[in-house]
Formats: sequence, C-alpha cells, structure tokens
Amino acid sequence: MTSKVKVGGHLSIRGGYAGAAKTASIMGAGAFQYFPKNPRSLGVKAFDPRDAEKCRVWCKENDILSVAHTPYPSNLAVDSQKDPEGYRRIVESLRNDLNIAEACGSIGIVVHFGTSKAGNPLQGYKNVIQCINEVLRDWSGAAKLLIENQAGDHGDMGMTMEEMTQIRKLCESPEHIGFCLDTCHAFAAGVWQGAEDNSFVEKGHKLGFWEEVRVIHLNDSKYPLGSRKDRHARVGHGYIGEAGFRKLLTALDIRDKAFILESETGEDGTYKRDMEQVSLWAEA
Repeated sequence: MTSKVKVGGHLSIRGGYAGAAKTASIMGAGAFQYFPKNPRSLGVKAFDPRDAEKCRVWCKENDILSVAHTPYPSNLAVDSQKDPEGYRRIVESLRNDLNIAEACGSIGIVVHFGTSKAGNPLQGYKNVIQCINEVLRDWSGAAKLLIENQAGDHGDMGMTMEEMTQIRKLCESPEHIGFCLDTCHAFAAGVWQGAEDNSFVEKGHKLGFWEEVRVIHLNDSKYPLGSRKDRHARVGHGYIGEAGFRKLLTALDIRDKAFILESETGEDGTYKRDMEQVSLWAEA
C-alpha cells in the first residue's frame, strides 16, 4: 500500500464537535466531515470553544483529519450589488465557519464553487473572487477555504479544474485557499471518465490542482457520465464503479488528503464497509 488512506464519513455533531471526533474513532475512521452549524441556515453560531478544543486535541492525539462543510445556502457567486443583504450574510456565515473549523483543528471549510444568476458569466466569476477576498480578509488561521467542484446541475460554473485553479490564482490570499474534489460531481460534469480516463490526473498535475486538494468527497454516481445530476451512490455501487475508484486512488499521492464518504451508510448504520473497500482499493 502506498500509504494508509485517511477515510471516513460525514458525521452528526448532535453530541458536539468532540462527540463527532470520538464517533470517528469508534468507527476506525482516519477522517470525518461535519456541518459546523445548521446546514440550512446562514446564521452565525456562538459555539462552545471548550467543545471545539476537545475536538482538536482528540483528532491530534488520534491522528484524525476533520473538515467542516458549510451550510447549503452558502453561495460564493452572490452579487453584492443586487443582493447586498444576502452577500453580507454569506460572508459573515463563512467567516463564522472558518472560526469554528480553526477552533476544531480542522483542515478547513468546504464550500461549493457557486451559482450565478447574472446573465454575464464573467460577472459570476468576479462575484466569486470578491466574496472569497472578503471572507479571507485579514484571515491568519490555518483552516483553509476549500472550493468544491460542481456537477453542472445548476449551471455551467465551477465544473472544471481550470476554473478552480484560475479563481485561486486571482484571489488576494491564495495561500488560504485549497480545493475539495467531489468524484460524483466530476463524473456527472463529464470532466472525469472514471476507469476509462487516462488524462484527468495528469491534467490536474499540470494545472497545480492536486497539490492544493485537501479533501476528496469519494462518492459514486447514480447517473451515467455527463448526466449533470448530483446524486451520490455508495462507492462501487454506481456508474463510476470499483475500477474507477481503484484507478484514481492508486494514481494519486493520498497521504495528506482526507477522503470523505457522503452517501448513505451500510446496513450497520456506519461507513465501515465502504471504508474497508476504499482502503483496499488504495493499495498500489
């Protein structure tokens, strides 16, 4: 095996951030993802710093990577001129998420590339850059803002590695920006062809994409290649299949990345079976 893959699932914080970390340990996970607050709300959460500190310490002592996923309404492409109140709420919410992730010792916060309602595509990209710059202004923490690729179900933005790397370059603080690759999204968008793809990994290296990827959402797809439908299946149970995941895992340097399963759990209510499969597939 090239290196033990750090894989786990998305876990509830019903028992606190530290509770989620302990659940990851019980499951035998090397990583986990959590919502830092209500996933449907952009409200700013007054979190318990003692709970966050316990999470940080537990993860450090048990060699577990954690990552926060921002609430669903977070949209980097919101237009600050047309919707100033919405823009303000998103910026404040994302900064709150960063503070929580930092306190928990997490890699960073995953946020989708964004959906623009502007008729001009260029304006949409400008909005993304403006929002990221505002969120990261004066940010000095270790937690990164991790841009996630999109499936294309809500428009053409954010499907390609080229867009993600270019946005990072154009932002004021690229050192605080990383990437989250969602395999289902890449497959649905048609930019990665699974087992049949011989250029995706190489292209990512040329673009400098992989060195900035901190998290990989390891999701299979319930729909065929290029469907532009964001519907996750358990790894190996969808159109990507075992061969596609084996090819990707063995082609990448997996040592510093957190692999997160976001589909339904197994019959035992955990991700254990899928985690075992991924660890097996990561063998060189």
